[in-house]
Amino acid sequence: MKRTLAPEEVQMALAQIGEANRGFAEHFPGDSPRRQPVHTVYGGAQVFRSDTAPRLGGLARRSLQEYASEPGEFGRALGLPGELAARIHDRVARKLEREPVEDFRIDFEDGYGTRPDAEEDGHAESAAVELANGLAAGTLPPYVGIRIKAFTEELKARAVQTLDIFLTTLVRETGGRLPDNFVVTIPKVTVPDQVSALAQLLDQLERHLGLPERALPLEIMVETPQAILDPDGKASILRLVGASRRRCVAAHFGTYDYTASLNITAAYQQLTHPANDFAKSVIQVALAGTGVWISDGSTNVLPVPPHRASEGRSLTSAEREANRRAVHAAWKLHYDHVRHSLSRGFYQGWDLHPAQLPTRYAALYAFFLEGLEAASARLKNFVEKAGQATLVGEVFDDAATGQGLLNHFLRAWGCGAITEEEAVEMSGLSLDDLRGRSFVRILRSQRKS
Repeated sequence: MKRTLAPEEVQMALAQIGEANRGFAEHFPGDSPRRQPVHTVYGGAQVFRSDTAPRLGGLARRSLQEYASEPGEFGRALGLPGELAARIHDRVARKLEREPVEDFRIDFEDGYGTRPDAEEDGHAESAAVELANGLAAGTLPPYVGIRIKAFTEELKARAVQTLDIFLTTLVRETGGRLPDNFVVTIPKVTVPDQVSALAQLLDQLERHLGLPERALPLEIMVETPQAILDPDGKASILRLVGASRRRCVAAHFGTYDYTASLNITAAYQQLTHPANDFAKSVIQVALAGTGVWISDGSTNVLPVPPHRASEGRSLTSAEREANRRAVHAAWKLHYDHVRHSLSRGFYQGWDLHPAQLPTRYAALYAFFLEGLEAASARLKNFVEKAGQATLVGEVFDDAATGQGLLNHFLRAWGCGAITEEEAVEMSGLSLDDLRGRSFVRILRSQRKS
């Protein structure tokens, strides 16, 4: 075939982009292959115990049993059709038995408050002992960590002291072993120097405590306007993540601190506020392809009954009905908030109360199950074509969509919306293919065969 360009001309032109391409691949390696938890439950360090996660599961099951023991009632509260409600109710109940909490954060910040130094020192030590006991007993959730106080001028020394006592005690109690997927959370980040300082301290703690390098990952909380835009009007989040020295594994959005910092009144401080959606879009765009997980905030209207029986007096029928209505209304709000997050690509959020666990999983399961058949047809057809563009119904897929379709099944399987057998059957893939979590590998395997 006749060509115009000489080989040396082509080589010279392409050589100049090699370094740029390699730099891009280093900064944007793609999504993490690890399973992302669907939520983080926060609880004050002063009440943390080794069996906190299973106890929260028990409270969640009690709430489901008391206020929606039948699938129909659960479906009416959340607006689910009958057949889907029955399927979701059953799977939520099983999830609450098997793995009610996926991620828990032992909180020394908002959920703990300001206390005398001696008291916080004691709780830092006792919480670490309880965590070690939970590790030994096998009662910890799959992901767990500690949230320290912010690195403001007023609180930075207290935050470091708590972190030091906690980790020193934990390593002493476990003989140098850390729980799987342990993380340190820094809240209310405003400048990269705060993240850099924490990364430096974690370096030193690992060295002094005999831990492997980067055994202590961190996550940042995006709760201030300065964490969204810097003084020059540029997006801040990548600089914050970069300051972590590759320790940052997640960025969690703080709904209420963020809206408060914008002078939005309390009545409108909620997850679905447009100001929050704007900030989260900035985070999402900035961190796309970096492998850093993003998490949405929480719903602070809790499914708590307003009336409680006292000693010697039972609730009246009117009080029981008021309790049911209050819990159902809070459930529906939480369900809608989780669906709002999911539709915008935020697959993780915060939960503040055990009675929110049923609706966390119900929203997830409805979201994944409703689109499962269409995703199944598209993925199967896509794999059969071995990566060539394909048309299914009115939806046109290209190569980039394949990983997204695979991720639909992986997330649905990971959170319990579908079983392992259903994931294999509906995706048309082997268990090894699914566990590999890479659509590119699947295509290569198909082409070889």
